[in-house]
Amino acid sequence: MDFGDDSFDTADDSGLDDGYEETTTYEAEQVTFDTDGDGIEDTIVIDSDGDGEYDSGGVDTDGDGVTDVAAVDTDGDGIIDYAEADTDGDGEVDMVAADTDADGAIETVAADTNADGLIDVVATDTDADGELDHAVADTDFDGEVDTEGAIDIGEGPFSLEA
Repeated sequence: MDFGDDSFDTADDSGLDDGYEETTTYEAEQVTFDTDGDGIEDTIVIDSDGDGEYDSGGVDTDGDGVTDVAAVDTDGDGIIDYAEADTDGDGEVDMVAADTDADGAIETVAADTNADGLIDVVATDTDADGELDHAVADTDFDGEVDTEGAIDIGEGPFSLEA
C-alpha cells in the first residue's frame, strides 16, 4: 500500500508535517514587589505557563537580594503545593514543605536543622486530617534515624512523643 509522498516537513522530528502541527508560544510573566518599602524588590510572582494565573513565587526575607522562600503550584489548581526555604540565610535550602495529594494541606515537612546539608527531621500527616502527626529524626546527626513517633505541635514548642 502506498500512502503517497514520504517527504514530510518535520523540523522537530515529530513525524507530523509541520503545516498540521499547532504551535503555541507564550512568555512567562513575572511581577516584582517591594513589600517593605526600602526601594529593593523583595517578592516575585510568576505565571510560568501563560495561563493568566501566577503559579510560583519567591521572597527575599532578609534583604540580601537572594530568594529565601520559594513556592510553586505544581499541578495548576491555584493552590501552592510545594515550598522551600533557606531559614538561616546561608544560601542553602534547609526546609521543604509539600502537599503530596493535592488536597490543599501540607502532608510532609523536611528540615536540615544543623545546616550540614542533610535532612534531620521529617514530619508527615499520616491520617490526612491536615495536621502533622508523625516524625522521624536524626537527633545526633550521624545520618541514621534514632527517634521516631507521634508528634504533638499543640500550642507549645514542637515535641516528639517516642
